[in-house]
Amino acid sequence: MLLRLRSRDGNFRLEFQPTANVSELLAKILETAPNADLATITISNQPRGNEVLISTLKGQNLQSLGLKHGDLIFVGYKAQAASEAPAATTSAAAAAPSEAQDASKRPWEGVEEDAVDRYWRSQDGKIPRGRDSRFCKHGANAMCDYCMPLEPYDAAYHTEHSIKHLSYHAYLRKITPKASSSASVTSILPPLNPPSYKVKEPCPTGGHPPWPAGICTACQPSAITLQSQPFRMVDHLEIASPDIVDRFLQAWRLTGLQRFGWLIGHYEPYPDVPMGIKAVVEAIHEPPQEGEIDGLSLGLPWEDEPRIRALAAQASTPLQIVGYIFTDLEPTEDDRTKLKYKRHPQSFFLSSLEVLFAAHVQSANPTPSRSSFTGAFGSRMVTAVLTGTEEGGIDVSAYQVSEQACAMLDADMIEASVDPNIMRVKEEDREEGSARYVPDVFFRYKNEYGLDVQKNAKPCFPLEYLLVNVSHGFPQNPAPVFQSVKYKIENRPGLEDQSIENVLHQLAEIEAYDVPVSSQGGDSPKRQALATFISDWHLIAFLGTTGLINQNDLQVLIRVATAPHEDKASVLDEVLQTEGWLTLMTFAREVAPKRPSGQTPSSGSHAPMDTDIPPEVFDQIARAEAGGSSSAGGGIRICPHCTFENTDGGNDCEVCGLPLA
Repeated sequence: MLLRLRSRDGNFRLEFQPTANVSELLAKILETAPNADLATITISNQPRGNEVLISTLKGQNLQSLGLKHGDLIFVGYKAQAASEAPAATTSAAAAAPSEAQDASKRPWEGVEEDAVDRYWRSQDGKIPRGRDSRFCKHGANAMCDYCMPLEPYDAAYHTEHSIKHLSYHAYLRKITPKASSSASVTSILPPLNPPSYKVKEPCPTGGHPPWPAGICTACQPSAITLQSQPFRMVDHLEIASPDIVDRFLQAWRLTGLQRFGWLIGHYEPYPDVPMGIKAVVEAIHEPPQEGEIDGLSLGLPWEDEPRIRALAAQASTPLQIVGYIFTDLEPTEDDRTKLKYKRHPQSFFLSSLEVLFAAHVQSANPTPSRSSFTGAFGSRMVTAVLTGTEEGGIDVSAYQVSEQACAMLDADMIEASVDPNIMRVKEEDREEGSARYVPDVFFRYKNEYGLDVQKNAKPCFPLEYLLVNVSHGFPQNPAPVFQSVKYKIENRPGLEDQSIENVLHQLAEIEAYDVPVSSQGGDSPKRQALATFISDWHLIAFLGTTGLINQNDLQVLIRVATAPHEDKASVLDEVLQTEGWLTLMTFAREVAPKRPSGQTPSSGSHAPMDTDIPPEVFDQIARAEAGGSSSAGGGIRICPHCTFENTDGGNDCEVCGLPLA
């Protein structure tokens, strides 16, 4: 078959067998471009876009790539340095197959996706429909156009159910070409390519100095047309229990200062949206911060982040940071029990500064994806705001920012403005060290006459083009992973101070040191109370900083604390038998209230050392006193003053000399 090649070196017509290996195509390309850097050669079916490194297609033949007679292939590459150029074309062509085999693998191969992504990839995702009594004229086992399942991206279904955005996997199904025997080379490649608005450095043509000294159409980014993102990476934010939010709000209620917290949770399928995903929040971890009445400040990255991520990942259901939450609450002047309604369609939902922060967090936490050329696409980090409602109460609002927002921030194109609902576009900067190229930016809207109008986004544009709404709610039957939210919360100095003494006193109150392993019996309510006490995220996160519990024992603790509710008390034995727990119980016993030791001796010199006496001795004393220590026939009599066991039958203790009775 005949294939046409087009590169910077010209147009070429080459003959191949349909079963020819891709290495033969590579060898021909090297003949037409002897100065090409092998590792950078790309092919595409378009003049710009969809470029694929030919080295990642090793082992495949031309027919399997969907190439057929007369196809036009666009070839791109970077030029080698003069000293690295091959001595002869024939030697380069001969080395091509082996060098192609040694090339790096495709970046998207081997990506470990989240469990919820693996689940949706294993499902067909179609929307089932029942039989329509008006139009279906077939039998019960048949199907027609009126009752056949719909694709997960069906526009009519989304409109009917008021679903504004496609889910991530529904969007993937929509843009992924159907696989077939005659599929083109692009159909077997990832359909997603993260947007980038940066100048390509070095320029693919290699014909001029890098930016800002030079720029051309090959390396400059195209003009940007802002538009609402049609899909969202997370469809719903679910907070496992209202107590989690109420505990978070307690700091604001006591101080009036705004608070910030990272959302610890996991992702699950969301059945209310075709192929939907929800983020389930199990805890809120508060990093070091400085709260103010009208805002707050915190540092990124925060020092404890690696430890918190590692601890969350060791839960029985692995947890991770799924987003963040902050308060924006202000009481009204006339009624301090009600809150101002600050965020609404006539003001703003997220300020421009908050959008920049959200874009920064999302860019730093990409989602692993086998559907992206880079092996990652988008982010599932959710931004949640606790703010006043129109009725004066408190509600949660959840958002994400678009991929365009993240790409514009990465290109240093945008900045916050004084108006919270407006985003500014920065000016172009050609100075060395701070060079910034800003392409043309446009947005479309309907004017007062209902006409679709395109407008230049410089110097500013509305934030609505960068926001993606996420629904939110609480489960009808809460079953949070962590059963307790009572322990003191971290990084609240002066308000809630965490200390090991506080933990020991609480353990002593529930007599945790007297909880035996299940094989030895024990008080079931007491075991349940202890299981509930340790099932607290803030407690476990604090114990990891005390040095009393090693990492292995901490893994056991977090695993038992996050076990299913019906299993918590039964798996408690794993914690009770760890070395770290035994150490804690030793200290807890020391701070526990002392038991009564019987009569007080007449002389202070004979005061018993209660702390050195085992608990069993107190029980023996109680039994002896209850049964009468002066029983006829003598026997063993325990001195109530020094606990010595007297066997001589006398009335005075052999050691201290005090009366036994």
